[in-house]
Parts: sequence; C-alpha cells; structure tokens
Amino acid sequence: MTGAGAQSSGNPGLSPNLQGALWMLLSAVSFSVMTTLIKFLGDDYPAALQTFYRQAAGVAILLPVILRHRGAAFATSRPGILIFRSLAGTVGVILSFYAFQKMPLADANALSFTRTLWLVPLAALIVKEPVGPLRIGAALFGFVGVLVMIRPGAGGEFAIGLPALAMLASALLFAFTVTGMKVLTRDHSTTVILVWSAVLGFVLSIPGAILTWRVPEPTDLLLLCLMGMIATVNQACYIKGMSLGDAGAMAPIDYTRLVFTAAIGFFLFAEIPGVWTIAGAAIVVASTLFITIREQQIARSARLSAAPDAP
Repeated sequence: MTGAGAQSSGNPGLSPNLQGALWMLLSAVSFSVMTTLIKFLGDDYPAALQTFYRQAAGVAILLPVILRHRGAAFATSRPGILIFRSLAGTVGVILSFYAFQKMPLADANALSFTRTLWLVPLAALIVKEPVGPLRIGAALFGFVGVLVMIRPGAGGEFAIGLPALAMLASALLFAFTVTGMKVLTRDHSTTVILVWSAVLGFVLSIPGAILTWRVPEPTDLLLLCLMGMIATVNQACYIKGMSLGDAGAMAPIDYTRLVFTAAIGFFLFAEIPGVWTIAGAAIVVASTLFITIREQQIARSARLSAAPDAP
C-alpha cells in the first residue's frame, strides 16, 4: 500500500510520510530564513510595516486565483468568522514579528509552539471537541515549560517582558485562526479561506504600515518582498507536508526549526540559548508533541468506529 500511495502522489519509491517529511523540512528551513530576515530588517522596519509587505506578497501570489474565480473566490455564508480570523491573524503576525525582532530567535520560536497548547481549551469551548484529562494535563505541563522559560520575577536576562508576552499573545491569536479554520472547512473550500485571509489581512495591515511608513532602500525593498514571499512559501510547504503525512509523524520535524534558528542566532546574531530556555523549550516541545499524537490517535479511533464493518 505504501508503494501505491507513493505512486499516486507522483513520487514512486517515496512513502507519503517521507514525502511529507521532506515538505515539512523545507517548511522549517524557509521559516528559519524568514525569521532571520525579520530580525535583520527589524532595526529599520517595525513589525507592522514588515507585516504589510508579508500580506502584500500573499495577495500578489493569490491574485491569479482571485482573477480566475472572481466572485466564487469570496463566496461565503460566514463573513463574521472570516473577518475575525483575518483580524486575529494580522495582529498575531505583527506581535510575532515584534517578538522575533526583540528576542533571541530560539527563545521566540520555542514560545511560538504554545499555539498547540492554546488549541486544547479552544477546541473544547468553540469547536465542542471532547478533551480528555491526558490532553488537559499535557497542556498544563506545557505551560509549566513556558513559566520555566520566562521565569517571572527571576530578574534574569530572559525574565518575562513585553516581547515574550507578545509572542504568547500571538500564539493565542494563531490558535484562534486554526480553530476558526476548523469551523470554516465544514462548508468552505481552502481557496475561499486563503483568499479571504490574504485580502483582508492586506487591508487590515495598511493602517499599521501608514503609521510606521518609511521609504525602503532598494536592497531593503528586495529583502522585504523576499521575506513576504518566503512566508507564503512556508505556509504552502507546511500545508503540503501535513496533508501528505500523518500529523504525529510530521510534528517532530516541525521542531527542527528550533535547531535551525538556534544555529542562525548563534552564528549571525551571537545569541546563546540559556539553560532555562533549553529546559523550558524541551517541556513545551514534549507536551505539544504528546497533544498532537494524542489527537491523531483519537481521530483514527473515531474513523475506525464510524467505518462500516467489513463483510
């Protein structure tokens, strides 16, 4: 069956999980390059302005799809959810860009993974998914890892501060966008969701860009556009990887961006992760990985229970 699955996807000899792993690795690499550009440009271009260029690149890439489908690309019966999701996503991007600019890359990346932790209560409250004690315990354990990293009141170099709070808030907002996508995919195509997200995100990023506007140098303009394009490519690679492979197998590969960003931070920005950061990140990664695998097991059990008995 593995061979058949590989052939059907156009890559004979490669299992779906291996194909997905390659896409996820490319996603991790592109994400690391994107955050490097965010930090490199951060001294001259605030997070709100960088977000504008990111959203503009997304619209440019989707423009052929919008022109081809026109009204169908915006057809929806849930405009409220789409607007809220775009607003949460845009603010989340601004906050995450700010955190990547102001924090060590490895630290910011570790905190970004708390999105999975936030998804546990949101799944129960909004999507009405049953959440068992194991997932609740894993989420609480993950937030202990956050406390280890930010060490409130410890007075250390990475004690709690505005950049760390910005990244945690960003992770919460991104969790809202994921939860909203779960609701929308019940009766909306992926194209409609992407088009609304890109166009509304671009419109919502304009006020922040106006308030922080500066005319970029030609080289900086090229880097800003490149950063926006890489952000879009990163999303596409992540979606492709997750669609090809099992979520439980793909999740550990996504964590390789912690290694990539730690290396980039060390060699390019002289950043050295501290012991507390490494310990807290290990707890966060372990808990989010457990939640991902547990959710996959529950989904598989539900599919088997719903399947008709074999004759």
